[in-house]
Parts: sequence; structure tokens; C-alpha cells
Amino acid sequence: MGMLKEFKDFAMRGNVIDMAVGIIIGAAFGKIVSSFVGDVLMPVIGLLIGGVNFTGLSISVGKATIKYGKFIQSVVDFTIIAFAIFLAIKAINSLKKKEEEKPSTPPAPSKEEILLSEIRDLLMKMAEK
Repeated sequence: MGMLKEFKDFAMRGNVIDMAVGIIIGAAFGKIVSSFVGDVLMPVIGLLIGGVNFTGLSISVGKATIKYGKFIQSVVDFTIIAFAIFLAIKAINSLKKKEEEKPSTPPAPSKEEILLSEIRDLLMKMAEK
């Protein structure tokens, strides 16, 4: 029973749940980007460079077929996803930086500081006479 409880404690920690949600959202985001690249972006790029269909690009070497068109499409997918993640992290970091830059109000002086300030002021007055 100890191992089961330990696993439950591990699985219910906030970081693990956050990570699981991030992975699920990331997978869904990857599918959206793949669809955007494959169905919208690559056909336009193919038209611009002479009507090339990238998914059909391949080379046959003996009995093996190297589908370099799908590889090009995957590289474009990766680049877009990496750029989107970069922008998200940059936005999060700028928000954190703004939080850190907020000027904090100085703490109220302690009784000792007030007393020492009064003593200093009295000594300055005495020195002026």
C-alpha cells in the first residue's frame, strides 16, 4: 500500500498535472500547426515556386523511397511551432520582468530608527548653536 500512496502523492502534485495539461495542449497545437502548414502554407509556397506539391516529392533508391517533401513540410512545422513557443516564453518572461520591476513600498521605519533619527536631529541642532 505504501507504493500506491506514494504514486498517488506524486501524480497529484501540481507540477505533474500542469505538465500533463501542457503536453495535451501542445499535441493539439502541433496538429493545428501541421494542418496549417500542410493545407494552407505549403500549397501557397508550392504555387509560388512553380506548382510543386511538397508532399509528393520523393526519390527512389533501389526499393527504398525517400520522401524528402514530407521532411521539408515537417521542418516548416517545427519552425512555426518553435517560433510560437519562443513568442509565448518571451511574453511570459516580459510579464515576470514587469512584476519584478514594480517598485515596492519601503517598510515603515521601526521604533528604533525613529528614535535614532530624533537623536540625530537633536545633535545637529546642538552642533549649530
